[in-house]
Amino acid sequence: MKRVDIYCIIRHNIKKYRILNNMTQAQLAEKTNLSHDYIRQIESDKVANTFSIQTLYEISLALNTDPGLFFKEEC
Repeated sequence: MKRVDIYCIIRHNIKKYRILNNMTQAQLAEKTNLSHDYIRQIESDKVANTFSIQTLYEISLALNTDPGLFFKEEC
């Protein structure tokens, strides 16, 4: 059975829905009260997997997106 990298899936989907909402990383950071650098890290494949469920929820609210969509496998 293939091991799923859920962080890769979530990162990809956050970026996808951010772009679909015509939003920059800086705008998403402002709407979530997170730093621009932290949003950049969340979307980066090169940074440790360190975001919380609360962070995912805040991002989903800012993107007006069902948080369950972040888990849809496309990676």
